[in-house]
Amino acid sequence: MSRIFNFSAGPAMLPAEVLARAGDEMLDWRGSGMGVMEMSHRGKEFIGIHAEAEKDLRELLAVPQGYKVLFLQGGATLQFAQVPMNLLRGRGKADYVATGEWSKKAIREARAYCDVHIAASSEDRNFTYAPKTFSTRKEAAYVHFCSNETIGGVEYFEIPKSGIPLVADASSHFLSRPLDVSRFGLIYAGAQKNVGPAGITIVLVREDLIGQPAKGTPSVMDYKAQADADSMLNTPPSYSIYIAGLVFKWLKQQGGLPAIEKKNIEKSKLLYDFLDGSAFFHNPVAKEDRSRMNVPFTLKDSKLDEEFLKGAAQEGMVQLKGHRSVGGMRASIYNAMPLEGVQRLVSYMKDFEAKHG
Repeated sequence: MSRIFNFSAGPAMLPAEVLARAGDEMLDWRGSGMGVMEMSHRGKEFIGIHAEAEKDLRELLAVPQGYKVLFLQGGATLQFAQVPMNLLRGRGKADYVATGEWSKKAIREARAYCDVHIAASSEDRNFTYAPKTFSTRKEAAYVHFCSNETIGGVEYFEIPKSGIPLVADASSHFLSRPLDVSRFGLIYAGAQKNVGPAGITIVLVREDLIGQPAKGTPSVMDYKAQADADSMLNTPPSYSIYIAGLVFKWLKQQGGLPAIEKKNIEKSKLLYDFLDGSAFFHNPVAKEDRSRMNVPFTLKDSKLDEEFLKGAAQEGMVQLKGHRSVGGMRASIYNAMPLEGVQRLVSYMKDFEAKHG
């Protein structure tokens, strides 16, 4: 069976080596006589899987001492509420940066828990750039920003300076390049982009920020309670943690995050260079803020969108349709997307432009 090039924004492509390894271990994990999905999360087998996944993730990101690594459920969307529940610590105020659809959703959710101040916004240019300066309040508990907007294709490449704890929704570029975790109070990321299957959310949080949840916070949403229970206060997303652990090992085999970043730069440059030289396709994002992971683009004539998508599918490329909120096209080229996939897309786009441009 031939594999297609899946440009989905998530759930997205996983490394073929990881899928093959999981397939080999589906019925019998390392001679245990059972698959990971069947294991008790309290058994020594899964506790070992969990511990090894955390160890590898800490090594990949060089997570400093004083940070907890949590494997949680609910997707990044649940973090929109879980962050203020845990990080306000009685302050009642939090600052947010608006750079697109996902940060807007986080802002709407946070307003149910605290006074929200917009510290920066790119709405003046239709969310096509990343504001570099944040106007934060010293009494705010934290400032939240989305470091890569999956829908709009806007990415932060420099960590913003902040006098208050910095919180990042890093879902769609997590583990695509090195990151200085020590600059953040909290980082969270849904796994279904670069890490593994849907069902697990990774949270890296500074220990001194947790332990004072808002009154009424459910125990499973209390970061301190989850940290004390090694993310197993209740049954965790065990199979998703197992797959994530295999992805962490795959990343280490590739040479770690510096090596995977080089590959991601090469892939994104190939696509953006073509877009910049085309009079038929267009990317709206400021060049210095273009995401390496999510590349939105439009055709000169939107009436050709369906024909473009149909032709791409015939060439073995799927999930190129843009998000319903913005339209157009979007190519998500996460870690597992090989260079050959982007080369085929660019070749197809050149042919399509020659035919219709």
